[in-house]
Formats: sequence, structure tokens, C-alpha cells
Amino acid sequence: MSTERVRVGGIAVELSKTDKILFPDDKIAKGELVSYYRDIAGRMLPYLRGRPLAMLRQPDGITGERIFQKNVPEYFPDWITRVRVEKEDGALQQVVCDRAATLVYLANQACIEPHVFLSRTDRLDHPDHMVFDLDPPDERHFDAARWGALLLREFLEDELGLVPFVKTSGGKGLHVHVPLDRRTDFDTVRGIARAVAELLADRHPDRLTTEQRKDKRGERLFVDYLRNAYAQTVVAPYSVRARPAAPVATPLHWDEVEDDRLRPDAFTLRTLPKRLEHTSDPWAG
Repeated sequence: MSTERVRVGGIAVELSKTDKILFPDDKIAKGELVSYYRDIAGRMLPYLRGRPLAMLRQPDGITGERIFQKNVPEYFPDWITRVRVEKEDGALQQVVCDRAATLVYLANQACIEPHVFLSRTDRLDHPDHMVFDLDPPDERHFDAARWGALLLREFLEDELGLVPFVKTSGGKGLHVHVPLDRRTDFDTVRGIARAVAELLADRHPDRLTTEQRKDKRGERLFVDYLRNAYAQTVVAPYSVRARPAAPVATPLHWDEVEDDRLRPDAFTLRTLPKRLEHTSDPWAG
């Protein structure tokens, strides 16, 4: 097996099979994924530090087996930070991505998508984010996600006094994140998120739904609040998604959401770096 070493922040990271194709239609190899995460680390790490992480790994590429891995394998190097996460039948040791070298190491493990907790390691049961996943029936209905995100923003700001942020999901919809002060537990936050989603769905029953069964949603936008729970995760900002063309979950400015030219696949592993040359971080501060 061919291997090479790169130094990232003073840490030597061993890479293997960098020519392995992970995105066959786009001829994107593992080495290109590694380079993306190395280059994006400065933007991405603020949204990863202090959070347990789950790894969506696809060693045989996006057409192969999907491995959603939470527990840290024994072979991971000692310099990778870990945290103990309690669960009903025991506990897990999960990665905390607090340095660029960790991002590079995970990419070499074919971790295409890092998913993070909505809480931080010092208070795992108290979220500092509430999240809404606005999920249209397909990409053709992305404008419904834009409309829903703007509606949700108005409600959160005007009626609850909260400050929402938005990103593309890297799929067919949008994620709206709401920073919290960590005074409330997950059950309370989930109850609030559910109440918000159901209230908006009641106001706009022809356009919005909280129905979990896809066959009952029709062409309505699904307002998903279910990730607001202990040990649930959401795809990290700037994460590549394991989909054709390697789309990226990209933080947006709200005026971009207002623009009807915005598309769900607008930003990819290959196009996002150019965007960052000219665009400030929409989530900064």
C-alpha cells in the first residue's frame, strides 16, 4: 500500500491510497478530499471545536457502503482528542476535531461527512444550537426551502428575539441554526423547536408540514425539528456531502437566501474555495 506523510500544524499525518476515487462521476479522489479539508480548516474548525463528532465514512466511494461511525477506533493516533459520551447502555469515545491535522486524518479515513453535536463537551446535555432542517420533496422545490427559511427567520427574530443563521444542507434544502445560551436542556429546546415548527405549519398548511412520513407530505416543505435531542448530530458547516459533484454544506448570508438564483448545489468541493476568496464568513461572530 502506497503511503505518504504531510505535516499539518506540526503534526505528521500519514496518508494512504490518495488516488482512490471516491466520487466516480466527477473523478474526485481521496487526495483531493484531503486537500479540501486541509485548506478549509481555518474556516471550519470554529464550528467543530469542543463538539463530539460522528463520521460518515465511505472507503469505497459514494457508491459503496456507508459507515456512520461514532466510536473512535483503537488505531486512531493518541494526538486525536476524544470525549466520553454517555448513552443508555454504556458510553462511547467520540472524536473532537480541534485541529487541522484531525480533519486531514479523518479525510484520509474516507470520512467524507463530519457530523457534530448541537452541544459542547463541557455541557453535553445543554445545547448551544437549535436547528431546523427545511427539507423540500426534491431539488425542483428548493425555492420552497428559501421561502421557508425566510419565514422562519422572520418568526424567530420578530416573535422570539432570536438570531438565526442559515446554510445549505449540501442536499436539497437548507438548515437554519439558532445560537443558544446553554441555560436549557435538550428536552426544553426540542419542545420549543417543535412548537415553532407546528405553529408555522398551522399558519401555512398548504406549504409547510411537520409530518414525518414522506408519503403524507405531498409537495409541502418538511420542517424537521427532530435533531434537537441529546447525542443527535447535524452535518458540519463546510462539510462535503457524499453525493455526486461533492456539494458542500455552506454557510450563507441572508441576502443570498433572498436571491432566487441560489441553487442547492451551488457550492461544491471544487467551487467553494473560489467563493471564500471573495466572501466573508456569513457566520463570523
